[in-house]
Amino acid sequence: MALANSFLDNVYNTDGGESMRRYYDDWANSYDADLRENDYRTPGRCAAALARHLDDKTAPILDFACGTGISGMALKEAGFTTIDGNDISDGMLEKARAKGAYRDLFRAEPDGVLDAGGRQYKAIVAVGAIGAGAAPVEYLDEALAHLEPGGIFVVSLNDHTREDPQFETRLTQAISDSRFEKLMAEDGEHLPAIGLGARVWAVRRL
Repeated sequence: MALANSFLDNVYNTDGGESMRRYYDDWANSYDADLRENDYRTPGRCAAALARHLDDKTAPILDFACGTGISGMALKEAGFTTIDGNDISDGMLEKARAKGAYRDLFRAEPDGVLDAGGRQYKAIVAVGAIGAGAAPVEYLDEALAHLEPGGIFVVSLNDHTREDPQFETRLTQAISDSRFEKLMAEDGEHLPAIGLGARVWAVRRL
């Protein structure tokens, strides 16, 4: 059942920058419950996608825009042991820290470049983190640039985001330029309680 007048309903209308940081700070206390009520499937789908294509479970992973750490817990449950997370919201990071899934957590600046803490990663996972109501399309390019050679990028693009073709165009262009190889692009459930789906992409840097 859809939540009426909730953070979840309104997030796709949120402006970027400091207003988005405040929005997610305000949402932090009820975020897990709101998504659990709507049967949030994407963290598990993204973790399974990465596990399918990355055998080294000790490889360093960045959970981009990690929120309260639901995605980090999914990665941990998939067997990964070296997970860092970043987010623009201190409130979200506080909840993520309490889950104990992360090696390191750091705050990112809204509307800035992707902050990877000066590190390159074997994998970057963006679970519901890029697209409508989240980070803009430029962060797809940023994430791809922060991967080690051979590194894997897993990203979910929900139905709202896929209405704007530029998001998937960034991925397909990187593949056609022979900078990345496509590993998968799989449609499935995102928030089934409100009938919202998502496509999970995985690409590898060449």
